[in-house]
Amino acid sequence: MRALRPLFCCIAFVLSATPALAQYNKVAGENAPMESVRRVVTRNDGSQELRETVRPAARDGFGNAKGNQNDLAVDGAFEGQTVAVLQFYTQDFDFSLPKAALKEKGFSVYRWVNSAPDPKELRKALQKACQLWIISDETQHLTPEHVKVIKEFFDAGHGVYIWGDNSPYYADANVVGQALLGTVMVGNIIGDQTVGLRKDGEGPGLLRRHLLTTGLEYLYEGITIATIQPSEQLTPLLHGSAGNLVAAFHDKGGKRAIFDGGFTRLYNKWDTAGTARYVKNAAAWLTNVERFGNAVVRADLRNTQDQKPAPKQ
Repeated sequence: MRALRPLFCCIAFVLSATPALAQYNKVAGENAPMESVRRVVTRNDGSQELRETVRPAARDGFGNAKGNQNDLAVDGAFEGQTVAVLQFYTQDFDFSLPKAALKEKGFSVYRWVNSAPDPKELRKALQKACQLWIISDETQHLTPEHVKVIKEFFDAGHGVYIWGDNSPYYADANVVGQALLGTVMVGNIIGDQTVGLRKDGEGPGLLRRHLLTTGLEYLYEGITIATIQPSEQLTPLLHGSAGNLVAAFHDKGGKRAIFDGGFTRLYNKWDTAGTARYVKNAAAWLTNVERFGNAVVRADLRNTQDQKPAPKQ
């Protein structure tokens, strides 16, 4: 046992030295969170004691744990952070539902709608954003100069969420996906199903035990969806009911991105399984507090207060 003690002490030191991320709930990374329940128990002699038991958290109608305490992030944790959105697809989609969900975690939203800003304007606005979401349509709006700005933002460690959908609604998604991740999405598959946790590496469903899938055992895949082509830069996140890869993420070298072929989840059948929680989890994860810590929150809050551009809507 003495020989093991130094190793044990080293392990204990490493674990204790790992900083706790105050932005995350304690259930971070758990698909099926548990909850503690205290109750008074009367003994045989008539005396009473308080006992604590652990049980699965209450579930909603789709089988996911209820309550914002089972999201990845604590409510209000990202107050002062801005999610910048390039929204090119707008048919019946005003972004109000994702915006309301993101607000629960403290995020504000700054959108460009239907067209891209000048690259210089984009670069300036991104200085006050913690992440960029791109919602593609069938027409390419982004120039090589825009892509250069986005890549600079990504290479600096800031999150990028690239959204496409069924063919042909992935024009800019594929331009940015190729530039940042070396891959594209293709095709048109009818989805409109809820999938559970993945049972194997290729089957339908969600990746188990990841920060992005905190509190999620079931997720709606979207109405019609594209298929992401394999890339060494990506880790599969969501396989659709047909087995196709719908969403994947990049988490290497301090840089994070998500590549997703189902943007209909953002507005169509919003109240179906897991969408609001997934959107909140994705934004929290893309903020990349593991790299930037609390400093980025304070810095972004300060800059946002100094100068916040007016939305173009």
